[in-house]
Amino acid sequence: MIARELLGTAQVPGGEELRLFRHGADFMIVLDRNELMNTRMSGSEEALATLSIARLPERGARHVLIGGYGMGFTLRTALAALGADARVTVAELVPEIIAWARGPMAALTAGCLDDRRVVLVEDDVSWLIGGAEAEYDAILLDVDNGPDGLVRQDNNRLYTKTGLRAALAALRPGGVLAVWSAGPDPAFTRRLENAGFAVEEVRVRARSNGKGAHHMIWLATKA
Repeated sequence: MIARELLGTAQVPGGEELRLFRHGADFMIVLDRNELMNTRMSGSEEALATLSIARLPERGARHVLIGGYGMGFTLRTALAALGADARVTVAELVPEIIAWARGPMAALTAGCLDDRRVVLVEDDVSWLIGGAEAEYDAILLDVDNGPDGLVRQDNNRLYTKTGLRAALAALRPGGVLAVWSAGPDPAFTRRLENAGFAVEEVRVRARSNGKGAHHMIWLATKA
C-alpha cells in the first residue's frame, strides 16, 4: 500500500492550516479531516467555467474573475473556452497554493499561470469585487466549501446581501456570478434572488466522467 506523502503546509489568513499530500500520482489538499480538493475529481470545478462562459452574451474581449486558484481546473477550462483577446484575473489569498502549482504540481498546472491572458493577484477576491464597477463578464467563486466559511470565516462576507450586491455592481450587464458548493443551500438561493440576480441552480458530478458525488453550482445572471 502506498502511503500519503506530506509535501507542504500553508496557513490560511484568518483560517485553518492546509496540507498538500501526494498519494501515488494523485495530489490532495486537506483541511483538518476534510479533503477540500484532489486531482481525481475535477468535473464540477471545470463545469464552473464552462457553464458560466456558455451563458455570457456575445460581445468583445471578455474579462473573467476567478476567486480561488485551487488546483487550477477552473482556470484551465476557462482559458480553453475564452478567446485570445480575453482577460482572466485570478485571486488567490494563500501564496503557498501558487507555490505548489509551480512546484510539485507543475505538470498539472501545464503553464496556465503563465498564459498572457492571465493576471494573478495574491489577495482576497472580495477586495477585487468591492473595488469594481461593471468590470467583469463573469465572477467564478470557489473559495470555500460553499456559501459558508469552512476554510475561513471572512469568506462569509462574499455571500451576504452586501457581498452579493457588490458582485452585482462589479458585473457588466448580462454578466454571471457563479458559485461552487459541495451541496445545496436554499437560503443562499433566496439571497441571490433578493440581491437582484436571475438564478439558476445546476447539479453537477464531481468527476469529469460524469460520476461521483453531486455538487451544486449557482449561476446568477445580472439583467
